[in-house]
Amino acid sequence: MKTLCLSICTGVAAICLLMLPGCGKQADEKKPLSEVQAEAEKMNTDDLRAMAVKYKDAIVAKTTEVGKLKDKIKQTPVTEALGGEASKLKQEADALGKSLNALEERFEIYYNKLKEKKGDLSGLGL
Repeated sequence: MKTLCLSICTGVAAICLLMLPGCGKQADEKKPLSEVQAEAEKMNTDDLRAMAVKYKDAIVAKTTEVGKLKDKIKQTPVTEALGGEASKLKQEADALGKSLNALEERFEIYYNKLKEKKGDLSGLGL
């Protein structure tokens, strides 16, 4: 019984360790552009592509959020459109827009550096 438990725990630990590298750098819309550019300069094509994919995924997710918010705004009754709820939705839309723009700026840095190094750009179009 002890051996079985030890084997299971070891297997789970090994799986967790294998997944750990994928939890590294994430799409960070707040990272200064100069820092993103400096990092991109040092990366090889595989790393550049991986970061571009992460930013693309974040952009797609944020775009989905924007779409949901637009639907919510469209469904807001005219009487509420003049009230506090509309103001709240507008602030949320502005924040999402800024976030989306920041992600796109950083994506472009990785994408352009990957393009410059003649890396694989397939599937990275927005």
